[in-house]
Amino acid sequence: MKVEAVLFDLFDTLLLLENDEIYYEPCLKRMHSFLAKNGVNVSFAGFSRTYFEVRDTFYSESRKSLEEPHFNVRVSQTLQKLGFDFDVSDPIVMGATKAFADEFMRYVKLDDGAIDVLQKLHGKYKLGLVSNFGIPECGRELLDRFNLTTYLDFIVISGEVNQRKPNPKIFRRALQALGVAPSKAVFVGDMLDLDIMGPKSVGMRTILIKRRPIEGNSGIKPDKVIEDLTELLTTVEDC
Repeated sequence: MKVEAVLFDLFDTLLLLENDEIYYEPCLKRMHSFLAKNGVNVSFAGFSRTYFEVRDTFYSESRKSLEEPHFNVRVSQTLQKLGFDFDVSDPIVMGATKAFADEFMRYVKLDDGAIDVLQKLHGKYKLGLVSNFGIPECGRELLDRFNLTTYLDFIVISGEVNQRKPNPKIFRRALQALGVAPSKAVFVGDMLDLDIMGPKSVGMRTILIKRRPIEGNSGIKPDKVIEDLTELLTTVEDC
């Protein structure tokens, strides 16, 4: 069946993150510095420990609910556990999130082939993006910064809709916005559980971009595997 739409994951697909989450400590330090300047007097060690407790609880719950609250919720709950009464809409919370995001963006770069691939696919197919990210404003800023937005007909980021991959709802949202049947759409991403299992659950075809060794036998099988984004140009119609 003819492909009408190609949808992409964001991180480690169109944009590349530095390995091993080396960004995390600098991001937390920048957030902590912002908070300290705004009256949150707690040690970095105490702040970091409480943040990871809250984050790990979020991760555990999200694996079951497939929901993605905005990062502000995580910050607010961390501060509340530390004895500070800031809700999610407080300027201190939003400023802390922005501080984290501003540092995070320093560790992101564009895949070398992304622009060329999007330029060649644009107009031939409808193009969309479905990303898991709790700071959607940061995700959209990155898309603008690397000049990707102009090629995408629809963008959905989990933190703005409280749905995260592999939740079928977020894929259906994108397909409905693009006006394309699942069987005529291909999803491209780097993670078997999120970017292959999720789209397959709604009837999409899938292409895995192999950024790391595939470990074990999960039983999740993409329709195609590529090792470089530019391979997509000759693979998408054969998916």
